[in-house]
Amino acid sequence: MSNFALISIIALWICVIGLTVIVAALVRQVGVLSERVSPAGALAIKSNLKVGDKAPVLAAPDAQSGQAVSVGGAREDHKSTLIFWVSPDCPMCKKLLPVFRSAAKAESKWLQAMLATDADAELAKRFQAEQQLTDFPLLNSRELGLAFGVSKLPYAALVDSQGKVTALGLVNTREHFDSLFNAQEAEVASIQDYLSRNKHPIVSKSDDSL
Repeated sequence: MSNFALISIIALWICVIGLTVIVAALVRQVGVLSERVSPAGALAIKSNLKVGDKAPVLAAPDAQSGQAVSVGGAREDHKSTLIFWVSPDCPMCKKLLPVFRSAAKAESKWLQAMLATDADAELAKRFQAEQQLTDFPLLNSRELGLAFGVSKLPYAALVDSQGKVTALGLVNTREHFDSLFNAQEAEVASIQDYLSRNKHPIVSKSDDSL
């Protein structure tokens, strides 16, 4: 074997070993980041209504039928209630409607999903028809939003079958919707609360170290 061939083989092995070390280091770093970054939960905002409180009990008219729909209190069908606040002039709300439909369908065995708005009655009715939301009640009530402390959209609240608020906050993704369900299942205020109880460090997406 010539000296050139021998040197080439040695150089190739050095490269292979170096690449193996680099890949191992990258895998370890990915694992560290996965542990440090918490799941994205619904974004809590300041409100007089908190997780664990009894949900306000009231009735609001459905935009399409005009029939009153009750919110809060114990449900005879033992289902939880998801209320998703939207507005006809909210682009993000419209973007999340397919996500809302998907989540409502996937969790239909234990969940009653409904929408809410405080838009003009005719505008709300047209919005419900145009977005093909007639399968869900669209509660047209300003009082409902005030009672739940809704100040920004899109916003969602989850109320259990006994009328207790189990999760609430701003929602911008499917993960945010899922976090509401996970928080209720884990009996915690939020996914972040669960992780903190279990000593998982939470890192903001804006952390410069990432």
